[in-house]
Amino acid sequence: MGLLSFIKEAGEKLLGTKTPDEIVAAPDAAELQTAAADAVKTYVGTQGIDTSGLTIAFDAASRSVTASGEAPDQATREKIILCCGNVKGVENVNDSLTVAEAADESQWYDVVSGDNLSKISKQFYGDPNKYQQIFEANKPMLKSVDLIYPGQKLRIPPLA
Repeated sequence: MGLLSFIKEAGEKLLGTKTPDEIVAAPDAAELQTAAADAVKTYVGTQGIDTSGLTIAFDAASRSVTASGEAPDQATREKIILCCGNVKGVENVNDSLTVAEAADESQWYDVVSGDNLSKISKQFYGDPNKYQQIFEANKPMLKSVDLIYPGQKLRIPPLA
């Protein structure tokens, strides 16, 4: 998949109280980057994703997370990428993941002000009533069909 860009000011606050610039300048930068990577990996796990074969690294200077290992399927791979990228302070995710069971890749969408899942569904599928497919594809990161925010990146799977 390669490199996927995210909006650095949106997402879960997992990097602690320091900004990426402060982490780079800190005398214990390597330890802080490791702690940030561990926090991201823990977050992935809280989303119901098995992290046993997953390696996460965080580079504060480039504001990048690198995810490597093997995901069981394409949907899980994409959810891992979303979890890694929808973190405040992260601009890019280097996707070095492989999948055990290949499938068609999803499209990606950056939420803007005024969006809702029905509107996004109409844009991608031509039918606003298919919003539930987008919601299901982004669970458990999405808790409600009404709770999306500008800057969030969503996966838009092919129609089933």
